[in-house]
Amino acid sequence: MRVISCATDFPVVVHAVFSLRCRMRSLLENMGNIGDHKRPAFSPGQGKKHTLSRFIRQRHNGTCEPAREALKSLEVQGLITISTGPTGGATIMEVPLERTFQLLQNYLFFKEVSMEDIYAARRLLEPELAAGSVPFLSNEQLDALEHNIETCQPTSQEPSLLVRQRQADLDFHDILAAANPNPFLRFACELINEMLRRLVVFSTQTPPEEHTRFGCANVKIHTEIAKAARARDSERVRALMKAHMDEASEYVKRLDGRLDGRLIFDSEMAPRPRPLS
Repeated sequence: MRVISCATDFPVVVHAVFSLRCRMRSLLENMGNIGDHKRPAFSPGQGKKHTLSRFIRQRHNGTCEPAREALKSLEVQGLITISTGPTGGATIMEVPLERTFQLLQNYLFFKEVSMEDIYAARRLLEPELAAGSVPFLSNEQLDALEHNIETCQPTSQEPSLLVRQRQADLDFHDILAAANPNPFLRFACELINEMLRRLVVFSTQTPPEEHTRFGCANVKIHTEIAKAARARDSERVRALMKAHMDEASEYVKRLDGRLDGRLIFDSEMAPRPRPLS
């Protein structure tokens, strides 16, 4: 095996990897342009059996090792997956929300973000998200909203179960998000929901009765929102969601909820089932 010299070979390899990585990004973004619309030659889920890596080497005169390094870099970013074996290879993937959340949270690790900051954003975003989803909610999604409400009915005073139910309350908001046609608004709200689901902790001194009251309040307002959504009343949904955000913010204060601003590791990033879309 040839030993890489740090003085001579390593800078060349680094430059080659960086150069090929930049060209691969450009390739993924621009290849296959049709008219004014950009369509990648490979869609998510395609590219196995080394098709993608072979295409890149041929298109950009890359050699095997820099191509592998560049592909590995793209894998870390969530743009592709790489499988091994005779039928393996690189597969272009849609970047999962969990990976994006992980990168965002690692950025926010160095920031001071409070629950007040999060709910200030939710007050602006959630009413618009919910109202915008109303015309597009399918019957299956409306049924899923009602099923979620039944699941979140407080039935126990066990603190850990009550906290899990509050986390499940966020699934209601994810179902609404899945129906909204605005991808950026949907993305912002889903990221906030993921942050609340994974990082919010409550004081152990809080009486279980407070959690129960929070759960009952959520069930009540979610029921009204679901009814208005089934009636296709967007303006009522917007007003109800605004009231819901105001009320939820006050409950979180009473429960002494805070954000556990920690790093998120790969081992925690198992994808959750996504709502119906």
